[in-house]
Amino acid sequence: MARSARPGASETNVPGSVPEGSVLASLVPVAALVASMVSLSVGTSFAKHLFGTVGAEGTTALRVGLAALILVVLWRPWRLGLSRRDRGALLLYGAVLGAMNLLFYLSLRTIPLGLAIAIEFSGPLTLALAASRKIVDFVWIGCAVLGLALLLPVSGLSSGLDPVGVACALAAALCWALYIVCGQRVGHLHGGRAVALGMSVAAVVVLPFGIASAGAALLDPAILAFGLGVAALSSALPYSLEMVALKRLPKQSFGVLLSLEPAIGSLAGLAILGERLSPTEWFAIACIVVASVGNTVSTHRSRAAATPIPTLPA
Repeated sequence: MARSARPGASETNVPGSVPEGSVLASLVPVAALVASMVSLSVGTSFAKHLFGTVGAEGTTALRVGLAALILVVLWRPWRLGLSRRDRGALLLYGAVLGAMNLLFYLSLRTIPLGLAIAIEFSGPLTLALAASRKIVDFVWIGCAVLGLALLLPVSGLSSGLDPVGVACALAAALCWALYIVCGQRVGHLHGGRAVALGMSVAAVVVLPFGIASAGAALLDPAILAFGLGVAALSSALPYSLEMVALKRLPKQSFGVLLSLEPAIGSLAGLAILGERLSPTEWFAIACIVVASVGNTVSTHRSRAAATPIPTLPA
């Protein structure tokens, strides 16, 4: 969901088990990741309240711009030594991040939050399933295709979503897949400082669209204050909580839990925005969640079989 996770987070090397300790200690990273997804969904839901004043483009500019300021203050990225190759990779990473955020918010103008997240999930899911080799992987592909067929306005099965909104969500999905690829190229850098720089580049990308759409309204103190809250809820807080989860959760557990994000987004949209989904739309979300969970588990087992002795990250 227009995430601002650390570079390469989807492929982060995490030890294969949670450190020994009490049951409560083992639940902390799970709670952190769930809280991260809830915060992201709630922040994005509140962001939609700004659409009537500054538009989707202005909302994106506020969210990304203020998030960049928060992350720069927190991580002081000017301390990060960069090679020429790293600078180019970060510029591309930030540009994709900005485009992903802008397209996602544009999709929210006409389609519900949970469905936009579900469609956007098709990006990283397609990237993961592209390397499928086992028969069971085609089951997950089938689930994903069925879920998308129920949402996309290309068949008689669809629930009649706005084609422009769906197109923006699909474009955001493509950007999310590119974001993962670009994130892996800067994954060797300090996570916090790299994402602060990437978010700063993203802000430069989206600000012209926001200024063109909203103009001086972006400087209204009340709107700035509301935008700061949105940026904190949908960027700074989720990122910090996700860092806690990444350090202590096995990769499989992280992937399975993250697959719940479309459902959490749908519930946030219902509670905050009153976006009610039809049974068909809920079933479509369930199909995409099942595909994501199944692919995560299947991929983990394949890697475990190929590498029976786990190694800790360098």
